[in-house]
Amino acid sequence: MKNKIFITFLILFCTQILLAQKIEIKPYLQDAEPTSIKIMWQTDFDEESIVYWGTKKNRLKNKVIGTSFDINFTEKRVHEVAITGLTRFTTYFYKVQTGKAVSKVYQFKTPPFAGESKKINLVAMSDMQNDWQYPTKFKEVVEEGILPYFDKNFEGNISDNLAMVVIPGDLVVTGTTFNQWEEHFFKQSEKLFSQVPVYPVPGNHERNSDYFFKYFSLPKNGSPEYAEHWWFKDYANTRIIGLDSNDGYRDIKQQLIWLKELLAKTAKNDTIDFVFAQLHHPHKSELWIPGEEDFSGKVVKLLENFTKESNKPSLHFFGHTHGYSRGQSKEHKHLWVNVASAGGAIDNWGEFEGRDYDEFTVTQDEYGFVLATINPDKENPSFTLKRISRGNNIEFRNNELRDSITVFKKTIQPNTPVLVDFGKEPQPIYKVVLKANSFKSDKKDAFHGASNWQVSTTKDFSKIIYNSWKQHENWYYKENRQKDDDLSDEILDRKLNNYTTYYVRVRYRDQFLNWSNWSVVRAFKTIK
Repeated sequence: MKNKIFITFLILFCTQILLAQKIEIKPYLQDAEPTSIKIMWQTDFDEESIVYWGTKKNRLKNKVIGTSFDINFTEKRVHEVAITGLTRFTTYFYKVQTGKAVSKVYQFKTPPFAGESKKINLVAMSDMQNDWQYPTKFKEVVEEGILPYFDKNFEGNISDNLAMVVIPGDLVVTGTTFNQWEEHFFKQSEKLFSQVPVYPVPGNHERNSDYFFKYFSLPKNGSPEYAEHWWFKDYANTRIIGLDSNDGYRDIKQQLIWLKELLAKTAKNDTIDFVFAQLHHPHKSELWIPGEEDFSGKVVKLLENFTKESNKPSLHFFGHTHGYSRGQSKEHKHLWVNVASAGGAIDNWGEFEGRDYDEFTVTQDEYGFVLATINPDKENPSFTLKRISRGNNIEFRNNELRDSITVFKKTIQPNTPVLVDFGKEPQPIYKVVLKANSFKSDKKDAFHGASNWQVSTTKDFSKIIYNSWKQHENWYYKENRQKDDDLSDEILDRKLNNYTTYYVRVRYRDQFLNWSNWSVVRAFKTIK
């Protein structure tokens, strides 16, 4: 009799275990607002979607019930719960429950209101799609890169110091393959996205899969008929814009119309100082020319025009090319930043067709992430980008700072350069040397970042025959091609005409992207 009772109890106990729900994808944060946030997770079955939350870790006295939906025509469910009535810029704790499955307690911090003077950090990284040779590289970037970097350089929990993570595409190898989302993306990033909201845009590897749009609850403020393909999110004084540069969407005129209209409104919005856009494909790529897309060039043009008209600096984050690049527009305070690779196989130097573009200052074939720190200083707001490197398969780097740039909203021009007079002596038709004085600026810590030399056959520079734009550094194919180059002189590397008058001018730029005025024009004549 006792044996029968024991066996019956054992069967019931085992049945309960077998029927108990399992959290397959741990909670992750979406669409954070000053007074609300969305929490999502996945279980093997059961529709129950409960979040317990509060301002104290051991007293989660608030309970919210959400919804769940089928993800792949099985019993698996994705759960979504919206918590409302929160206080801006406040830390909260939470846990989720589906049936008998209960998560551990996590925490998050609500954003400030748009326009508030709060210093914030965001991380940009992309192309973490799984590489079979290094299948846990994305996990390494998260758990040995981002998390310890913040532990070392900031006080408190990462949710106190990191506002959001943006991902310009290629989260998985094949977006239509269901298990890749759990195994390759969510499991490798669960320690980060349970505490910090993530905002991705699709890359070509997502293949416009329904899984992408089911797993993420992105802002629904883009064109209604293309919900979540393009959108924007305001955080303090910065507007984040997500775009879809993929085949089938980059040809839809409505996207660029929407962007142009949004930028026009942003230009008039006094609470926004900066615009950060993200899209997957590059306009130009030094490591992989075949990956370039004309659509991205149209986006860059709109952002440049916005910056010119509003005096608000902008940038675009992109991926597709598996490496890091940072450049800047010639005439605008606009940065071009390739934020890969966070896991995908690196596009090594020499492996594909590349090109040394004038816009780019640094290109490296490496893993890593980009940290953006936005300072809302009332006198002159600024943002700083830092490239934190994990090295590559040849040389490991342990969160090494490889590149950095700061851009200020207000322009403080460097002093106008002064050209050295050519005198009355005629110049040769080969390799004429142009020279100006040393760089000077009233801006603290400013140094000579770039020079733009122009030579024309007309005094009004309507017929320019030489136009040179050089940066203070140019890291291309593992070397600095600008090493030891004095930006205060230039050698004309072209043949000139005999017995001709030429006109010269130069302007200087500091490392903060501020141009000086053009110098006074000087003239010289050539002989045979």
